[in-house]
Parts: sequence; structure tokens; C-alpha cells
Amino acid sequence: MNILVTGAGGFIGGHIVKKLLSHGHKVRAVDIKNLNEWFQVFDKAENISKDLTIKENCYASCKDMDEVINMACNMGGMGFIENNKALCMLSVLVNTHMLMACKEYKIKKYFFSSSACVYNANKQNKTFIEGLKEEDAYPALPEDGYGWEKLFSERMCRHFLEDYKLDVKVARYHNIYGPNGTYDGGREKAPAAICRKIINANIKKENSIEVWGDGEQTRSFLYIDDCVEATLNFFHSQHHGPINIGSEEQVSINQMIKIIESFSGNKYNKIYQLDKPKGVRGRSSNNNLIKKLLNWEPKYSLKEGLFKTYNWIEKEIKKKHNQ
Repeated sequence: MNILVTGAGGFIGGHIVKKLLSHGHKVRAVDIKNLNEWFQVFDKAENISKDLTIKENCYASCKDMDEVINMACNMGGMGFIENNKALCMLSVLVNTHMLMACKEYKIKKYFFSSSACVYNANKQNKTFIEGLKEEDAYPALPEDGYGWEKLFSERMCRHFLEDYKLDVKVARYHNIYGPNGTYDGGREKAPAAICRKIINANIKKENSIEVWGDGEQTRSFLYIDDCVEATLNFFHSQHHGPINIGSEEQVSINQMIKIIESFSGNKYNKIYQLDKPKGVRGRSSNNNLIKKLLNWEPKYSLKEGLFKTYNWIEKEIKKKHNQ
């Protein structure tokens, strides 16, 4: 197949390109960033830097393709999405123009990467909650900015399926983490941020780390290899979603810190920053639907995935220190 992957210079997109190439597909990889800023670049792919908020670029990218996996959006951890609501909402242009181009070129399959941020905030007020089921997105009260864009784009995908029979696939990601991703600069998510803080404290021989909030807020986190497997299983299925792609292993930030501390061999005083963005109080995935439809569940425990992530970030940080 000729497959277009947008957001290919990003974290999940880069891992998906790698897997598709290993399966023998021809991949056109597109991202707004310059090639030297991509997390992963593969010589076997057709690598293009283009702004996909522009309609003409979406049409040019889709031409001669069989399938499209759309990972392109402005996103990051809670600090980024709470402070860049307008920028996050502009991602609706990418999905809008991609859907129009897919209709024009009769693309066989279209995947849209949505988020657990679409879920109703009133269902996420406690620390440890029941896993969120796909129907819990309505009545709608998503994360402001980023969550609203994702939910609106989901609806657009649904109507392109209903009105134009475009074979759309919509997945809601729950906190994907792992190597070859953002770990500093403001867009990183909690697992990478905590790994970075502990690694830096180790290197500098400091005895404390800063923690956003009180550390009791909870999430579930899915390792990148599990995410890619679930995504491609879903993409090649006859199902349309929306469907959760996440883990049911819910932990507090404090619990996750303890796991990461065990890799460093040290314990740290925690300086809680209660004025920092925290997001909802508790969030976790309910995987009943994906188990039923695809017989899928994660292979990696949180500790296993964090260990791999910690080691990769440690190597990257030490490289910078030695430069």
C-alpha cells in the first residue's frame, strides 16, 4: 500500500512510519517541522516538510495514496494545552482539509488520532475513577481548546463516513509515552517530564524535584509499542470507532514518581507546585470495547515501559552534557 502518515516527525507518527516500512508499505511521511527537527527520519520513506493547515498541501500530500493516517496536530502535555488553546484548536484545519482531500482522491482508509481529552470533565473529578467508556464523551464537556477540537473533528469524521462512505477510523489515545519523544521544552507529558527531572537531579546531585499539583492526580499511561500495535490492528479492521487505545493501569503521579525513583537508586523530596496546570483529577481508559472487537490488550506494564523510557532519556541527556 501507498500510505500517507501526517505528523510523521512527531512522537507517535515516527513510530508508526517505522512499523509500516517494516511491513513493506511505501510511506509518504509529512510534518510541518523541518527534517532536522523530526524525532525519527527513515531513508526508505518519502519525507516532506509541509504545513497541513493549508488546503493545497493536504491535497498534494494525499495524491496517489491508498490510505491515510493523520497524526498531525498541535499538542503536548497539560502545561502546553492549557496555555495554547487557540493554537490547539487550529488543528481542526488539518483534519478538515485532509478529509476533503481523501474524499476527492477516493482514499480507501482514513485514521484520525483523537484523545482522552474529549471525555466529559464531570466524570473525572475524583482521583481514582472508573475507566472511561467511549460513550462517556457525551454529554460533551471536553478539555477546553484541545479537547473540543478533537471532539469536533471526531464528529466530522463520523459525518464523512455517513455522507460520503469514507472508511474513517477514530481512536482516542490515553497518555502515550516512550522513547523517541519529547522530554523537555514544554510539550512533554508527565512520564517524560518526571524521568528528566530525576535524571537531572541525579546528575547534579540534588535532593529534590518539582511536581506539578499535589501528586495525587491520576492517569493511565500506554507504552508506545503497545500504542502502535493497537493503532495498526484497528486501522486494518472493519471497525470505525471511536475506540479507546490506552491502559487500565491507573496510577497517581506520586506512585509513578516512586517507580521512576527506583531506576535512579535515589529518593527525592517533592516540591509540590499547586499553581501549575493539573488537568482533570483522575483519568483512565476502559478497554472493554477494544478487547471485544480486536482481542487486544497492552503487553507492557507501566514499570516496564517507564524503565525503557528512563534509559532512553538518560542517554539523550548525557549526550547533551558531554557535548
